Amino acid sequence: MEELESQPQPELSVEELMASRDEGVQAQSSQEDTQLKAVLEAIIYVAEEPLTLTQISSALHQPPERIRELLGQLIAEFDQPAHGLSIREVAGGYKMATKPEHHEAVRDFVKSLKPPLKLSLPALETLAVIAYKQPVTGPEILEIRGVQGGGVLKTLLDRKLIAVAGRKNVIGKPMLYKTTKEFLIQFGLKDLSELPSLKEFEEIRAMAFSEGGPPAPQPEAARAAEPQPATEPAPELAAETAPAAPVPQAAAESAPGPAPETASEPQGS
Repeated sequence: MEELESQPQPELSVEELMASRDEGVQAQSSQEDTQLKAVLEAIIYVAEEPLTLTQISSALHQPPERIRELLGQLIAEFDQPAHGLSIREVAGGYKMATKPEHHEAVRDFVKSLKPPLKLSLPALETLAVIAYKQPVTGPEILEIRGVQGGGVLKTLLDRKLIAVAGRKNVIGKPMLYKTTKEFLIQFGLKDLSELPSLKEFEEIRAMAFSEGGPPAPQPEAARAAEPQPATEPAPELAAETAPAAPVPQAAAESAPGPAPETASEPQGS
């Protein structure tokens, strides 16, 4: 026994020592990354607004490059079929949301909890015009839609879907309107480049019509491309379409003071 105990232990080479140390460092780094990813998942989950890369890296005192890499790993993990949630880039930040394939089931569940928040057809039409033509003035919206929209503009402003973007440098100085970050969040858009094309708009409109709902609002270009039937307005829409003939844009903008914002439409919500 004494002879066995007295035998010298084999010495490790420099390469083996380096490899052993590297394995220990990698194991420690992997554990730190796992913990940091768990924190990232938690803060994105609890945040009401999309979190930017700068916000996250500053809050966690980590380099943006490391946060971006770990976010990429998290996004890939959540893309697996076993997860019902995903992490997406929305309005310049990262936000957790349900996956599109589960929207019907989630929508039915949410409908059973509380009545959904909806916009009226005039509000959706006005919002579509602003989204595609922004920045745009009240008289320009009036010229496109053919009806006054002061009440609808107030509704969209109150819901923070649009905001004032200054005044146009023409006679009368009418206010300009643009969509907001809240608009991107509500419609799940990364930026305005993700707005549907005219072809996609037609598909959405056809789908909405086939399901028995009102046709989806169309951008000005699509509206101009379609022939408009010369028929009497439906009774339920008479209050919206009948008030007055369209006012030419030049005349509306040449009047002194702010642009006309007469509320002849119902303030739909």
